[in-house]
Amino acid sequence: MDNRRQAHDSPLVDDVAEILISEEQLEHRVRELGAQLSQHYRDLNPLLICVLKGGYLFLADLTRQLTIRHAIDFMAVSSYGNDTSSSGVVRILKDLDADISGRHVLVVEDIIDTGHTLTYLMENLRSRQPASIRVCSLLSKPARREVELPVDYVGFEVPDEFVVGYGLDYAEAYRNLPFIGVLKRDVYS
Repeated sequence: MDNRRQAHDSPLVDDVAEILISEEQLEHRVRELGAQLSQHYRDLNPLLICVLKGGYLFLADLTRQLTIRHAIDFMAVSSYGNDTSSSGVVRILKDLDADISGRHVLVVEDIIDTGHTLTYLMENLRSRQPASIRVCSLLSKPARREVELPVDYVGFEVPDEFVVGYGLDYAEAYRNLPFIGVLKRDVYS
C-alpha cells in the first residue's frame, strides 16, 4: 500500500471534518515558494529559522526546494499549550544556537493566527541586529488577526477553523497527516 493511501486510511482522518489543502496542493505551493526564495536570497546565504514544532515539515520540504546555499536553526515558542487558541502569553522554550547579527534571516512559520506570537518573536529577533528579517508562513488566518504585521511569503490563507496536519497539531496529535484539514469540533470542545 502506498504512503498516500495509508495516511488517508489512518484513524486520525476520522477526526477531520474536511480537507482544506491536499497533499498535492501543498507540494505545488512549496515548490513555488522555494523558487521565489531562491531568487530573492540568491548570493545571500540566509539563515532559515524554523518555529517549532509546527513548522518542521514545512521547513524540511521547503529546504529541499531551495537551490541556494542556506543554513537552518530552530526556535520553540509557546502561546497555545493544549488549547485551540493563543493565550497571548509567549514563552521561548528553545532559543537559537546561531548568532544572527549581520545575517539575512527568514522566519519559517506554520501558521499566523492572531499575530501576537510572531510579533513577539520578530521584536526579539530584530533586537539581535540581523541584516534583514522576513517571514515565510505556510498558512495565514486573517480573520483572527489582532496585530497587523508584514508577512513576506504566504503559502495559503485559511478560514477561521482549527486546522491540523502537515506539522500542525492538536494536543500533539495529527502532525503526521499529509494534508491540511479542519478538525471536527467535537474532538476539541
